[in-house]
Formats: sequence, structure tokens, C-alpha cells
Amino acid sequence: MSDVTKTVQKWHASFKKGTDFDSWGQLVEAIDEYQILARQLQKEVQSLNSHDFTEEQKRTLGKFATCLEMRSASLQSSPSQEEFKLEDLKKLEPVIKNILTYNKDFPFDVQPVPLRKILAPGEEENLEVEEDVDTATGDSVPEDEIALFPGSLLPRLPSEPGMTLLTLSIEKIGLKDAGQCIDPFLSVSVKDLNGVDLSPVQETPVATRKEDTYIHFSIDVEIQKHLEKLPKGAAIFFEFKHYKPKKRFTSTKCFAFMEMDEIKPGPIVIELYKKPTDFKRKKLNLLTKKPLYLHLNQTLHKD
Repeated sequence: MSDVTKTVQKWHASFKKGTDFDSWGQLVEAIDEYQILARQLQKEVQSLNSHDFTEEQKRTLGKFATCLEMRSASLQSSPSQEEFKLEDLKKLEPVIKNILTYNKDFPFDVQPVPLRKILAPGEEENLEVEEDVDTATGDSVPEDEIALFPGSLLPRLPSEPGMTLLTLSIEKIGLKDAGQCIDPFLSVSVKDLNGVDLSPVQETPVATRKEDTYIHFSIDVEIQKHLEKLPKGAAIFFEFKHYKPKKRFTSTKCFAFMEMDEIKPGPIVIELYKKPTDFKRKKLNLLTKKPLYLHLNQTLHKD
């Protein structure tokens, strides 16, 4: 059996595993499996050194990855917002199973996730562009590595006696140009006073609904640290990012943060600040004087 045949069988098995989890109501496991497979497919699609698949097959794999991301995003939204159903995804099984011989039209009108990268702080300043130059912030990645955005949310930590966990429901963000933001998502991190990560950085799936001056997320983020274990001065940061097609990269537009004394059950609105993200909270400039904020709801879990 050739290596490429083994790879296809591995992808098919992963797809079956994900849809089985989905059918059984094990949504966290299903989301993980879908996102892992989507990344594997995208890596193959965007590899310059791979000649195992034709360009048309790679395009089909890219569309398949988009559908996996859409189903994953649907599972993390409220039922009324579900846009891509499990029965739709299951229709794609013959595509992944027979990708080496598949020659029919793709069942759904979707596009492969566009090639894109996140620039490290300062990199954007060196680009020759026609538009205004921003100072993008984000995770540094090698030149040939493409960052994907199906989201990277993690399940809630196991409870511990006497310890408190925090679920943040990200409702919406207010921006005067909300309707113009392409593929918007939020990067959520927990930092100490020196800007050092205290838990894994998580990224939401791309928001699917825009309304007037709001981008709606309706997504829960489980903070990956018991509150009692966070040091004094810690804060939770939210970086709003969006894709700029003319420049072909994802940029940070603004950020917000919550400090420890703001953590309490119920809704909260927090102010938006201009980039670059200041994790040390020393040079803060409000994004706008307009009453536009990040809207959250907090739930505390204590065993």
C-alpha cells in the first residue's frame, strides 16, 4: 500500500471518528477531531513540496477542510445559529474516502480557506503596501507556514475541591466598521503583569453574524486556569483580529482586557483599546469615544 493511500485512509478514519462523536453528542471530542483533520488537510493543500495530489484534488481537500470548520463552528454556536448540519457533513464521506479518484462536483458551494499568515509585531511595517500601515500583533510564524482559523477552543478543566473555574460567554463586539471586517475572530489569553502567558492561548472560530455596528460571536471560552491559581495582577486579554485580503494577512484591530477584580458572575462590558496590544497595561489608548464595547457574560463554577 502506498504512503498516499495510507494517508487517505487515515483521513477517512479521522472523519468517521469525528462524525461518530458528533452523532453520540460528544461535541467537544467531535470539534477536536474536526479541527485536527482540517489542519492536516490544509497542511497538505498548502505544502509546496507535496506532489501526491493534483491541484484539483488539493482544491477539493481545501473545500472539505472549510466544511469541517463550518461544522465545528456550528457546534460552538447556539442551536438557532447552526448553519452546517451533521447530515450535510456526512454527505462528504465519499469525497474524502475516494479523493484519489473523485471527479464529481463538490456537493456544497464553499471556498477553500484562503492562504494567510499572522505577522509578528513589527513585520507589517516592512511590507510595501498601498494602504495605511498598521502594527499587527500576533503569533510569530515561519515565512512558509500558514495560520488557519477554525478556532482552538479548549474544554473546561476538571473541577478541584475549593477551586473556581471561569466560563466567559463572548456575546458580541461593537465596532463602527463591523460590517467591513472579514473573517473576524478573537484571541483569548491570560497574562501576568509582565505579559507572560499563564495558560494556553485560545482562538474563537470566525464570527458568522454581523448586525449594524456589532459582530456576534455567542461562543463560550473556558479559562484554562483555576482562579485561585492566578497571581496577583493577572488579566484576561481579548484581541480582535480580522483578515485583510489586499495585504494577505490577519491583523489585530483592537484589544480589551479584564482584571481580577472584574471577575464576578453575570454580564460585563469592557472597553476597547487601540493596538498594538499592551499586555503590560502601561500605555493604553481607547479605540473610540463612541459607546462601543466587548460584551461578555461570566459564569463561575466552584466544586
